[in-house]
Amino acid sequence: MKYFSDNYDVAVIGAGHAGIESGLAAARLGCKTAVFTINLDWIGNMPCNPSIGGTSKGHLVREIDALGGEMGKAADKYSLQSRMLNLGKGPAVHSLRAQIDRREYSKGMKHTLELQDNLDIRQAEIVDIIKNENELWELTTKLEAVFVAKTVIIATGTFLGGKVYIGDVSYSSGPDGMFPANKLSESLYRLNIPLRRFKTGTPSRVNRRSVDFSKTEIQNGDEKTVPFSFETSRRPENKVSCYITYTNQKTKKVILDNLDRSPMYSGKIEGKGPRYCPSFEDKIVRFSDKERHQLFIEPCGLETEEMYLQGLSSSLPEDVQIKFIHTIPGLENALIMRTAYAIEYDCVDPTALKATLEFNDLKGLYGAGQFNGSSGYEEAAAQGLVAGINAALSVLGKEPLILDRGGSYIGTLIDDLVTKGCTDPYRMMTSRSEYRLVLRQDNADIRLTPTGYKIGLISEARYKKFLEKRRMIEAEMKRIEETSISVSDELHEILEKRLTSPLKKGCKLIELIKRPQITYKDLEPVDISRPNCPDEVFEQVEISVKYEGYIIRQERQIKEMRRTECKKIPDDLDYSSLKGLRLEAVEKLSKIRPQNLGQASRISGVNPADIAALNIILESLNDK
Repeated sequence: MKYFSDNYDVAVIGAGHAGIESGLAAARLGCKTAVFTINLDWIGNMPCNPSIGGTSKGHLVREIDALGGEMGKAADKYSLQSRMLNLGKGPAVHSLRAQIDRREYSKGMKHTLELQDNLDIRQAEIVDIIKNENELWELTTKLEAVFVAKTVIIATGTFLGGKVYIGDVSYSSGPDGMFPANKLSESLYRLNIPLRRFKTGTPSRVNRRSVDFSKTEIQNGDEKTVPFSFETSRRPENKVSCYITYTNQKTKKVILDNLDRSPMYSGKIEGKGPRYCPSFEDKIVRFSDKERHQLFIEPCGLETEEMYLQGLSSSLPEDVQIKFIHTIPGLENALIMRTAYAIEYDCVDPTALKATLEFNDLKGLYGAGQFNGSSGYEEAAAQGLVAGINAALSVLGKEPLILDRGGSYIGTLIDDLVTKGCTDPYRMMTSRSEYRLVLRQDNADIRLTPTGYKIGLISEARYKKFLEKRRMIEAEMKRIEETSISVSDELHEILEKRLTSPLKKGCKLIELIKRPQITYKDLEPVDISRPNCPDEVFEQVEISVKYEGYIIRQERQIKEMRRTECKKIPDDLDYSSLKGLRLEAVEKLSKIRPQNLGQASRISGVNPADIAALNIILESLNDK
């Protein structure tokens, strides 16, 4: 028999990486918040790779931190090994990645939620959501408790209608052997939410003592590590090593001989899998010309012997998995502790959402994370933060937070999802941003900390520290513009060593820093007026100087993009009644309902002529 339990401003369904950020953001903004999860012991679980960050994903984590989110702080606290990727390339693609102690991370995040004021965490499966006569949301649990909330955030990850596949075996399940959330899907269908099936997977785990590391390559962390959070004062410590090995022709043969036993190729799996993180059998078929594939053997924690086999996701039968793993150098006698699997789940077509992550047709209902069709912990956390902020701002009667493509990777991620949609699990990449030289991981605080402070998630003390950093950057830029460097034997030796042309006469310090061969560190012996500043101050100045022309060009492009974003489109605009739009454009615009002209221009199927016509229509509406 149903009974009323409690009222909330914000209710979050799911306590993965999206649900955590949603719940914390809403509670920290002063809203009475609840986070519901099927199992309290798996809050912040990492059912796939026990790592945070990576190419472009590291950008997201630093942006989450700059806005006042939690993921970066927790990643620093529970880091096992830290590496800055792509250092051989330009600063736009430098990305931080850390191997994480997955169980400690989960325990730590659970405790953070438990300690948070205004936040309740409850072990309960939500089986039904309806809107009552008072325009409030009613959530019913499996145990028939009813909770009433002003706003709801769906952050169900891969639990919604979850079904696991291992060869011929399939069964209803969430990740890591957890219970799935099946009833909730039925409830969402009744709300006319457009659900579809996606698929993801995870590799086997093996026991460390059964691995022969002498046949692998060691991969150590960076000598000088960098934290994710701009608040972390201590550099993360490298506590473990990772290892690299390679598959071979024997591995390939085992896969091809058993391809008919893969549910991916037998037609049993209906869901669309991730394009940029395919299963191993899919890699063998798609890249049949490759003789070998690289894989990483990574620890799951300090107090476990489980090792994660990155690159070996599979849904092949267990006996086949054992067989092909044993063909790999170092893994010939590997003891499989967890079998790889594929998991299908329900998610929403994200074009049903606004840029605030609220549903177009369901006021007060938001989506976040893998429910929105994305993949990855970092993408989930970024959306969870934005959904939590906007749910809270809605309750508080304040203007929503909308991050645009020109200001953040989070803005790019959300715009891609709600404007372009996705036909397979969406993964963030640096190439998805047109402005990636401006949207670097190193300047995330410069770009977004003022926004986090304005919203109320950045403390006064942290903001003052940020302002001091910004002051030091401005002062250092002025100093190098005004400081002269004289010709000397010492300077000549530095320039000769760095294979750049000698000076015939003195010059301003900034002219030397502009040279691509020269770094701040190189000039330290002759730069006698250099102030005692943190390394990140010199980093910001050096990048600004060396890439000045490119940065100015991208900032000009961002300004032009924002000009079109300023042309708002009424929510109730009837596109079918407008003249000058093609039928395809009317269909796409009516479905996605863009909030401004810039967003409309990025919709597939809406061409420049449609945008020109729409611009004229908007101008005529504004004149009335």
